[in-house]
Amino acid sequence: MNRSVSQKNIKLARNLIIVAIAMFGFGYALVPIYDVLCEWKWIERDRPDAIKQAKENAYEVDKSREVTVEFVASLNENTPMVFYAETQKLKVNPGEYHTVNFHAENKTDKAINARAIHSFSPAVVSSFVDTITCFCFDEQLFEPKETKTLPVRFAVNPEMPSQYKTITLSYTFFDRTENQ
Repeated sequence: MNRSVSQKNIKLARNLIIVAIAMFGFGYALVPIYDVLCEWKWIERDRPDAIKQAKENAYEVDKSREVTVEFVASLNENTPMVFYAETQKLKVNPGEYHTVNFHAENKTDKAINARAIHSFSPAVVSSFVDTITCFCFDEQLFEPKETKTLPVRFAVNPEMPSQYKTITLSYTFFDRTENQ
């Protein structure tokens, strides 16, 4: 009986080690997986500036409703910067263009190449947010101790379903200096 319990414990320990190794491997593989799945977002950086400079659509402003747009700024844990949105929340009428500034500061004595990735919540609204200007279109070079004001110009398409009253635009900066 003792031998049976000992064998079961060894088998359990082996399975737990295999699960831990698999979890580590999956976590390590998430960045390349993300790059592959979201490659269409990265194509923006390779486009000529004339294409990046999208023109504002002439929407008819829907004054009958308001949408609250929340702005979230965050940093990858390995990015030695300060990053925040000047405006945390903004009430907009669909169809109106607005510019919101973000501020970023390199806290180190070395130059940093950083890239911001944006996301939307709920995700379905991403096709209804028309972003004209965004620091997330290009990698940003920050000289030592440099501070930058980074604008985002956007409009909420009036065709967005009225069930969405609040949307969140989130930007996360990643330090890409070592990838250069």
